[in-house]
Amino acid sequence: MKKIIMKYSLNLIQKYNPNIDEVTLAEIEYGLLGIYLTVTKAIIILLIAWFLNIILEVFIFMIIFNIIRTWSFGLHATKSWICLLTSSIIFLLIPWLCIYTHLSSITKWMISLITICFIYKNSPADTYKRPIVNPTRRRVYKLISTAIACIFGILALYIQNNFISNCFIYAPIVQCFLISPMVYKFFHLPYNNYKTYLEGANA
Repeated sequence: MKKIIMKYSLNLIQKYNPNIDEVTLAEIEYGLLGIYLTVTKAIIILLIAWFLNIILEVFIFMIIFNIIRTWSFGLHATKSWICLLTSSIIFLLIPWLCIYTHLSSITKWMISLITICFIYKNSPADTYKRPIVNPTRRRVYKLISTAIACIFGILALYIQNNFISNCFIYAPIVQCFLISPMVYKFFHLPYNNYKTYLEGANA
């Protein structure tokens, strides 16, 4: 199914843009593949969540998590099945924890402080396929990521709904793992890819 949809989409693009070059077409193909994997993955996870009767909680956590992931980036699985497996664990297990765990205010405050510092230190974490080379963009992403982590910490302390409050705690925790140099190393993936790109450009 994936190959059929990708082939049809690219043929359609080439039909209406006959002068498109190979580099641009490759970039479009990469983007389309990302959209396809994201949509299919979300459908599968939401169907499982619906079966488990936690679809609303999963949907809410997805939104909160992606707010901080959008700006701090992080690790991507090298294979689609690994991506589906890890995403299923994150988006099904973590909302369940958000429902059934109860954290004290001091615990939330301490976790928030740790995640804010960690996100400031390690974001944005790029990938070898998409290195974030521009230093201005890196600074902007770092500041926005850190600001979001601070806002999440404040919301976690003041929101009375236990589930929502926990989402603002657990989402940054998960993201800290995904931008951690140790996690990149565990999966044998290069870290600080922009440095490698710059070294190659200056060689």
